[in-house]
Amino acid sequence: MQGSQSAAENPVGARTVAAIDMGSNSVRMVIAEVLSDGRIEWLERLHRGVRLGQDTFRRGRLGNRSMSAALAVLRDYRQMLDLYRVEKIRAVATSAVREAINCDTFLDRVFMATGLNVEVISTSEESSLTVSAVRRAVPADSVVNRGRALIADVGGGSTLLIVLEEGEIANSLSLRLGSVRLQEMFPTGQESADRSSDVLSRHISKAVAAAEGSVRLDEIRSLVAVGGDVRFAARKIRAATALQDLYCVSAADFNRLVSACRRLSVEQAARKYGLPIADAQTLTPALLVYQSLLRRTKATSMFVSRVSMRDGLLLELARNASGEEDAQAAEGTRHSATKLAEKYRVDRQHAKDVARLSVRLFDEFQADHGLGPRQRLLLEVAALLHEVGGYVAAPSHHKHSFYLIRYSEIFGLRPREIEIVAHIARYHRRSGPKPGHMDYMSLPREPRVMISKLAALLRTADAICRGQIRDVQSLRFERQGDDLVITVPGVNNLGLERKAIADKGAMFEDIYGMKIRLEEV
Repeated sequence: MQGSQSAAENPVGARTVAAIDMGSNSVRMVIAEVLSDGRIEWLERLHRGVRLGQDTFRRGRLGNRSMSAALAVLRDYRQMLDLYRVEKIRAVATSAVREAINCDTFLDRVFMATGLNVEVISTSEESSLTVSAVRRAVPADSVVNRGRALIADVGGGSTLLIVLEEGEIANSLSLRLGSVRLQEMFPTGQESADRSSDVLSRHISKAVAAAEGSVRLDEIRSLVAVGGDVRFAARKIRAATALQDLYCVSAADFNRLVSACRRLSVEQAARKYGLPIADAQTLTPALLVYQSLLRRTKATSMFVSRVSMRDGLLLELARNASGEEDAQAAEGTRHSATKLAEKYRVDRQHAKDVARLSVRLFDEFQADHGLGPRQRLLLEVAALLHEVGGYVAAPSHHKHSFYLIRYSEIFGLRPREIEIVAHIARYHRRSGPKPGHMDYMSLPREPRVMISKLAALLRTADAICRGQIRDVQSLRFERQGDDLVITVPGVNNLGLERKAIADKGAMFEDIYGMKIRLEEV
């Protein structure tokens, strides 16, 4: 990330973008320019405190006062967006809005008042955006990209844990250990600050210990902490590294600061550190979570990242503007899909063969379907997962696949993308989409057309891989009039594959106007 420049400067080819994050404790916005070479230069970073999580975590719904405060902030942000003539905006909300029973009502009010379409993102997408930002800040040869590393982001409503193995995403988990949530669960004021901190520590330790069944913290060798509270701690300790976007905090220094903070009341912390009361309220709960995580790892120090999920949002907007794909994030999505397939005991070799052939067909028909890299990834994920429904029952397993995928989390995919993957997998066999399929028909036309295009490719790949074909990379494609001739070397009898194509090829012919013909060599 680059530094700020004045709003008056407007480099040739630059595009102005903005990211808005509605968190549990504040509403933040970043406005930046994406330069023609892909660099990002910030124009504005805005932060306004709004305690949306206070009501949600206490009563399960957003209160009218906090909603009104958030709307006032967003109206001001809208004026700033118009002033900068921002071309592309992505506004997201996390746990405080996600968990509120009146979430949709609030988002409708936001849209009517500001024209901003705020999207509630899943914890898996939060993780993906955070990892993307941290990777940009950390050099490829850093210790963070060697061995097992943990990225921990303590937000207002939850704590995201992302495990990296040799720089690749291996696992992710969300804990209900947000600083605002903890502050609402264990309000201070009735007891001394030290006693309140003891209660918090015990609760946090139990929650982190329970998470170790999914995340082996004792195998973690380096820890990267993300979040405003831990950045404040790093600045107070005066930690620094040679890297622009990272601090390095020793465990001993961090423990001393936490010990000092836990003895202070909210008012004392606000006075001592010059913090607003809202920030002072969340400081100790957040630092106690980081401390508990650090103590359970093998790390003797902690890297603290200056970047955040909002930087991940900006990177995503920049990539969209330039047409660039995040190869590492896509690999994390594939890994997540593979793990989900293993959970449901899918035939791994068949799934991989179908995935490889599906993307080969996607590339072959690029000019016909006109879809991009993101849709290619969705097809690949659907191919890896198309038979998970067999875990429930073999008959109608395509329908079971739809429901299992739809209600799963896949790292790096948005809920709407997961729904699209579920539909693609659902139509890998039996009938194609019909007017009576209400889940499909309730979608807008554009995603319906995309699903049909991709499902036709998946059906074809699945049919071809049903028999003795194993080396899908050796297949050769040739268009002969209205036929797509697929030449299969090293196979003498393609009877089973031809029958499968005859049973499942109608959808491909309807969508792409071509029949498939298999030929032996």
